[in-house]
Amino acid sequence: MARDKEQKARERIDAQLAAAGWMLQDCFEVDLSAGRGIAVREAPLAKGHGTADYLLYGDRKALGAVEAKRPGKTLTGVEVQSEKYAAGLPKALPAWCRPLPFLYEATGDETRFTNALEPDARSRGVFAFHRPETLVAWAQGLSGVEVTPQCVREAAGQYQGTSTLLSRLRRMPPLDTAGMWDAQVRALQGLERSLASNRPRSLVQMATGSGKTFTAVSLVYRLLKYAGARRVLFVVDRGNLARQTEREFGSYSAPGDGRKFTELYNVQRLSTNRIEPVSRVCITTIQRLYSILKGEPELNEEAEETSAGVQSLLRREPWPVVYNPQVPIETFDFVITDECHRSIYHLWRQVLEYFDSYLIGLTATPSKQTFGFFNQNLVAEYPHAQAVADGVNVDFDVYRIRTQVTEQGATVEAGLYVDKRDRRSRRVRWEELEEDLVYAPNELDRAVVAEDQIRTIVRTFRDRLFTEIFPGRTHVPKTLIFAKDDSHADDIVRIVREEFGKGNSFCEKITYRTSSARIVDPETGEVTYRGNGVKAEDLLSSFRNSYEPRVAVTVDMIATGTDVKPLEIVFFLRDVKSLNYFEQMKGRGSRVILPDDLVAVTPDADAKTRFVIVDAVGACERERVDSPSLDRKPSVSLERLLQMVGMGSTDAEVLSTLASRLSRLDRRLSDEERASLAQVGGAPLSALARALVDATDTDALEAIARETLSVEAPTETQVGQVAEQARAAAVAPFLKPRFRERLLRAQQEAEQTVDRLTQDTLLFAGTDEASRDRARQVVTSFRDYLEEHKDEITALQVLYSGGKGAPTFRQLKELAEALRRPPLGWTPEVLWSAYERVEAQRVKAHGGSSVADLVSLVRFALEQETVLAPFRETVEDRFAAWLTAQQQAGQSFTEEQLHWLKMIRDHIAESLNITSDDFSYVPFSEQGGLGRALDVLGPRWMCWLPELADGLVTGRWVAQE
Repeated sequence: MARDKEQKARERIDAQLAAAGWMLQDCFEVDLSAGRGIAVREAPLAKGHGTADYLLYGDRKALGAVEAKRPGKTLTGVEVQSEKYAAGLPKALPAWCRPLPFLYEATGDETRFTNALEPDARSRGVFAFHRPETLVAWAQGLSGVEVTPQCVREAAGQYQGTSTLLSRLRRMPPLDTAGMWDAQVRALQGLERSLASNRPRSLVQMATGSGKTFTAVSLVYRLLKYAGARRVLFVVDRGNLARQTEREFGSYSAPGDGRKFTELYNVQRLSTNRIEPVSRVCITTIQRLYSILKGEPELNEEAEETSAGVQSLLRREPWPVVYNPQVPIETFDFVITDECHRSIYHLWRQVLEYFDSYLIGLTATPSKQTFGFFNQNLVAEYPHAQAVADGVNVDFDVYRIRTQVTEQGATVEAGLYVDKRDRRSRRVRWEELEEDLVYAPNELDRAVVAEDQIRTIVRTFRDRLFTEIFPGRTHVPKTLIFAKDDSHADDIVRIVREEFGKGNSFCEKITYRTSSARIVDPETGEVTYRGNGVKAEDLLSSFRNSYEPRVAVTVDMIATGTDVKPLEIVFFLRDVKSLNYFEQMKGRGSRVILPDDLVAVTPDADAKTRFVIVDAVGACERERVDSPSLDRKPSVSLERLLQMVGMGSTDAEVLSTLASRLSRLDRRLSDEERASLAQVGGAPLSALARALVDATDTDALEAIARETLSVEAPTETQVGQVAEQARAAAVAPFLKPRFRERLLRAQQEAEQTVDRLTQDTLLFAGTDEASRDRARQVVTSFRDYLEEHKDEITALQVLYSGGKGAPTFRQLKELAEALRRPPLGWTPEVLWSAYERVEAQRVKAHGGSSVADLVSLVRFALEQETVLAPFRETVEDRFAAWLTAQQQAGQSFTEEQLHWLKMIRDHIAESLNITSDDFSYVPFSEQGGLGRALDVLGPRWMCWLPELADGLVTGRWVAQE
């Protein structure tokens, strides 16, 4: 029986060697000229070394051996036998080097491989045998090397000078950290240490939006340039992520070189099932990779748009993988899996384990299964809390919408007619109910569609959006709604458009099914849709970069990895059972964006300091949500938090919440304000927030305890002592009253309050008596303030003089800043809105958008003007009157002169004056600057500009000579 098992093992090993390109020959019928790779069965060796089960020849020289064992035999125990074969090659036989460097142990079910050329060589499991040309290439660097015959383990040190991938990984040059975040530097250094230690699998956890892909591209660049990697595979679980990754490689600039990555190395995003031989980087979905290994000629692109994790839910058995001679196991030196928690479930793992390569995982939300797959080798960790503290992520708030149908279901009485809709065709028919229709919440949008449930939620969102969720906004923030399925998404899109009263482009569905072409029949004129028209990727690009759509509805296409930086609202109309999936969906909103880039798509946005989760299904209330907002006490004011810390509180929730508030505040401050606060507090706000997070991080505190106390397993008491010290150090800057006062002042000046308690939070926008009372109080207080400070503030001194002069723009800004400080909190827009409520008959138009409008406000308050009009309109009216007077006096202007005079008028309307230096800036500089102005207007008119400015601002006119 044992002999039969061994024979079957030999047959399977023969087949595996043949599949990898080896020709099988018996020792008495050897023909080394028959091919590049010859596997000689039962080859006799030197005396005392026995007979090799298989002796491997490459290009007519021996280079390795195979020890065959019956199935079930453990293989690490027979490595000594393989080493004996390696050292026993007769001296008369040709060899690439001695001892033979490439050794296998195999049973037909399992294969282990040792490359003795590597430093500290050790065996590893491989899916199949390497091809002959691969082993020859690895051995060629040793041609002619003489090594004393002895076992490989003893001789390994004599191979140290050879160039192998591992030896090159151990000689990598220092990392150029210019332009990198600290988290990216730590991840790269951790990965390179892990690879140099010959760890086969390495895991990096980095919060969503903290630059995982950039980190990976940086690593790939170094592996290709310095480690001599032949080819790297980058695996994602959805097609749009592959395209996003390709863009990252295309935009990466080589450090110290300046050239783009794609100028230096060929990058191929696999859109067909062919791997180009010249490709140094291949980007693919795991679905296509599996299709390639199966030997399929092509894969429908639509199959790549559904998450691999979702596809896995349809199977119980792992995806079968067999050896493909067209894609040998050595095709890739490194395999990087992005958002690896989605693509390495046990149903997909054989696809990744096929290659003899280092495996590197990137994820924001690792699970226990992820840690297990990567052998618990977490080389770098950067959680959401630290990313928020560092300003790499923004924190979030949760806005909850609850309805009776959502939580309790409903009953439709018998005898009523209901719509019956076919889920596939969406064709509708009527049907009379023969009995009561009772449905539970979990049947919503599956078996039953309660349209008013969706409508009630959307209507509530619409009505509260600009009063409670994003108070004061007028443009709908970029919003992503998660639906249950494609049919549910269609219903949501239709209802959102109806409730907001907007057109098609306002709200779009973006799913993997979003792909069609509009076809018009030339004879009948009938319109049909099919094929590849408006693709989901195009809609996604518009959602990311354009004003519309404002709202996108998706099922799971944008759930993981997709970068939509302007996104400010993540809206759950579906629940999620998977913790990792929920964290990924939630993380779509956490990415930071530059203020100018945000304003480009959302004009009335200031800066992205947070995002809001609108939860209409209780998704955030499940116990599985183990990554709560740092802001654990959202109803507690910053003033109260600082007071608690100032009185000695080091409660973890208080410190965590304070860290969130500081991070949010830091993103709203100017560089000057940050520097001012850092001087008072002793460190930048971002550093203080990070210290607060670290002081509440249990893992970090335990690590500190191990290091400082020199103990393997610190006790709870020891960790508690370290925590106490860390928290005391973290709160120390906040014990100073002056610093707390400065923080409050900065917060009151820079941060907009989100009020979740009252329904009417749009100040001066309501029609009720209470709103008018508040407006009257503002108007009265404003007049009192002007009278009280007329001798202290220069701008008021000038304006109180009536028409005798105008303040400078700098003086006006000083007044604006004084009005804006607590406890007043008045901006020109707030004051203008108050007058609109109190004296609507005398307010000409809505203003307050510029500092210059303070001139109009003060003059109106002092009754120097009878109508409150935006300062720009006043200047334009005076300019028109001036032009008329000039024409009546016989003065005419050319079209170009009028153009320059209007530019001058607009500048005065904003800045209250104009000097020769102003012509160096836009828009004047774009049209020739001061020199061109002199040519067009002539010295006479240019000399009279100060008088023109004075007249436009004050209404006083000085007759020119």
